[in-house]
Amino acid sequence: MSAIVSATDARRSRVRLLIVTMLFLVTTVNYADRATLSIAGPALSKELHLDPVAMGYVFSAFGWSYVIAQVPCGWLLDRFGSKWVYAISIIVWSVFTAMQGMVGFLAAGTAVVVLFALRFLVGIAEAPSFPANARIVAAWFPGNERGTASAFFNSGQYFATVIFAPLMGWIAHEHGWSHVFYVMGGLGIIMGIVWIKTIYEPKDHPGINEAEFDYIKQGGALVDMDAAKDGKTQDSGPRWDHIRQLLANRMMLGVYIGQYCINTLTYFFLTWFPVYLVKERGLSILQAGFVATLPALCGFIGGVLGGVISDYILRRSGSLTMARKIPIVGGMLLSMVIIGCNYVDSQALVIGFMALAFFGKGIGALGWAVVSDTSPKEAGGVSGGLFNTFGNLSSITTPIIIGYILAATGSFNGALVFVGANALVAAIAYLFIVGEIKRVQLKAA
Repeated sequence: MSAIVSATDARRSRVRLLIVTMLFLVTTVNYADRATLSIAGPALSKELHLDPVAMGYVFSAFGWSYVIAQVPCGWLLDRFGSKWVYAISIIVWSVFTAMQGMVGFLAAGTAVVVLFALRFLVGIAEAPSFPANARIVAAWFPGNERGTASAFFNSGQYFATVIFAPLMGWIAHEHGWSHVFYVMGGLGIIMGIVWIKTIYEPKDHPGINEAEFDYIKQGGALVDMDAAKDGKTQDSGPRWDHIRQLLANRMMLGVYIGQYCINTLTYFFLTWFPVYLVKERGLSILQAGFVATLPALCGFIGGVLGGVISDYILRRSGSLTMARKIPIVGGMLLSMVIIGCNYVDSQALVIGFMALAFFGKGIGALGWAVVSDTSPKEAGGVSGGLFNTFGNLSSITTPIIIGYILAATGSFNGALVFVGANALVAAIAYLFIVGEIKRVQLKAA
């Protein structure tokens, strides 16, 4: 994160670095909790006698509710502010994560229904997370640091696998799959308490000095996004007309399409990738947990690097459009190497292709920076919610489509082609649909 802070701002406090570090840590726990089922999946599916199609639907349970709740939760963020909506979200999703460990005490048929329901509830509880991340970055970071900050918190999704996949694999191997859910749920509750103690708006943070506040405000940070309750945004929240205007904006539609396709890669990794390693490549669940860390580590490095590259291009060129599009398009084209796994037998080459694909995906995962760049001040939460709604439709479709591909072909070959094709469509969307990237100006009703 040193790229965020230049040598010239030594007089300024650096509270914004603490803020983005908290976003990174919460996002790491968030994605670790999403991945619990993929790590526990092989043992759980064996114990509950689930076939690939049934597992696909269980994997998708999170996505259904996560998508449905995006816009309502975005409205809550705009109405009540990021801190407390997010805090409640963290604690509630952690409780539901821990409860998933108890389904093993139920009969198989009942267990599947309860597991689906609990994953559904986790999806609702996690819905405010990324719109809140984007709002907080928009409030705390000037435009020339926003790409790096957004990429840093977003890279938590890869770091989650680096840190927690081996841990969860070991827990499942040594203590049984149910303990994966207990441990991760408990950790999330602790994180929620830490969040409450550390997160404030820029004008309210006890550690920020005037120099840092002036710097981020003059750089375009929306420091009064969560203004006092007598402000319009806090009193009324965003209007339905704001949603209509965002949906009618060609730039935003291109961004939504791109994010749907980018997240297809994410949800392959979060759901079917460990199963691919175990069933297609012959690894044990413990080995899969450790092997998954290399692509995840490359995704993490690519994620941070993508933000650094983007902000560097912005500083050198002054073009926000070039700064965001070049890493996104280049990263997505690189991600297509995932298809190469179909043509090699060596486990080392498979992991190498996966690592390169997720490195590219990391570089291109700048969608949340684009949201912070483009969201209208009066509807930042709703804008992020719409973006995440479209993006996370792939959390529903990806596991189900791959489940049907596996059931029909008995192989992951078609699944990897499907994932690679989505990377290509994402690149095309940013090249030919998005156009100039700029902040949306909403018209008064």
